Amino acid sequence: MSTTTPTRSTRSELRSVAGLADGLRPAVMRLARRLRQVRADGLELTASQLSAMGTLARADDQPIGTLAAAERVAAPSMTRVVNALQERGLVVRTPDPTDRRQSLVSLTTSGRELLLLNRRRRSEWLAQRIAELDPDDREVLRRAVGILERINAA
Repeated sequence: MSTTTPTRSTRSELRSVAGLADGLRPAVMRLARRLRQVRADGLELTASQLSAMGTLARADDQPIGTLAAAERVAAPSMTRVVNALQERGLVVRTPDPTDRRQSLVSLTTSGRELLLLNRRRRSEWLAQRIAELDPDDREVLRRAVGILERINAA
């Protein structure tokens, strides 16, 4: 069963595109923040480190510049992130076979396992919250997944 229902004034505000954006933005941000707070026991990684690991999980063996661009940060910032992950044994650098001046960054086995454990914990937390919703609300969320993916791809 849904625990929060928008008030009438909120419902009318959500009818305009700007109102919908104003209502959706903080809700999505709060959910993202809550999901970031759900972590594997003992996991002391920053959001930037976890995000970089997620990017590497999707496409390993990236130069730092490419990883920085994917994460939308400056290369020196990504270098610090990678250095911290490398010190913990979560990523490894190997020489770039096409450009010896660069190195490629990839997840180690322990980095990949830690990332998967963290994702599993977050999915479990979210699944518990979704299970508490009524079937109609779950159907709305099923449809929203594709919509949100399209917004993210824009």
